[in-house]
Order: sequence, then structure tokens, then C-alpha cells
Amino acid sequence: MEGRGVSVLNRKIRGFRLIDVIGAGLLVVLVLGVYLAKTVAGRERTEIANVERQIEDEKSRIRLLQAEVAHLEQPRRIEALASTYLQMGAIPATRETTPENLGTVAAQGAQP
Repeated sequence: MEGRGVSVLNRKIRGFRLIDVIGAGLLVVLVLGVYLAKTVAGRERTEIANVERQIEDEKSRIRLLQAEVAHLEQPRRIEALASTYLQMGAIPATRETTPENLGTVAAQGAQP
């Protein structure tokens, strides 16, 4: 049995021992595997960097939109637009009422 195992390891294929051919084959497979793994990892890193850049761009856009909303919601601006385009103004103090008197005001408003 031992003689047969040794003969397989010492067997020659075109002048090379079988064990050398197997070792060279495994080395080639390992090198290709490492190369492919590094290539895939490089693509993933690039994709992650692109996504992170998109996230930063979206955050910047969100901040810009929040600033625009804050500007558009300014009470002075809304008041100026209401008076300019809708001819609306502040309610005089004589027209103000309390919640308890709303029923009376509603009844008066319903009468012609």
C-alpha cells in the first residue's frame, strides 16, 4: 500500500511530478480567487462611496429645502402677501370675542 502511495506522488507528467502539478494548480486557483475577491471588494467600495456621496447630496438638499420652507413660512411675509393679494388685514380688537360668546356671534351672523 505504501509503495503505491509513493508511486502516485512520484509519478511524472511530462517531466513534472504529479504533486508539483497539483501544487501549481492550487496556487493558480488561489491567486485567481484572491484577484477576484479584490476586484469585487473594489467595486463594492466604489458603490459604497457613491451611495455615501448621494446621501450627503440629499442631506444638503434637505437643509436647503428646510431653509426655503422657513423663509416661506415667515409671518411677516405671509401677512404682506395676504394684504397685497387678498386685501386681508389684522382683525380689529372690536371684532374679537371669547369662546363663550361664539354661539351668540354665530347666531347674529346667520341673521340677514
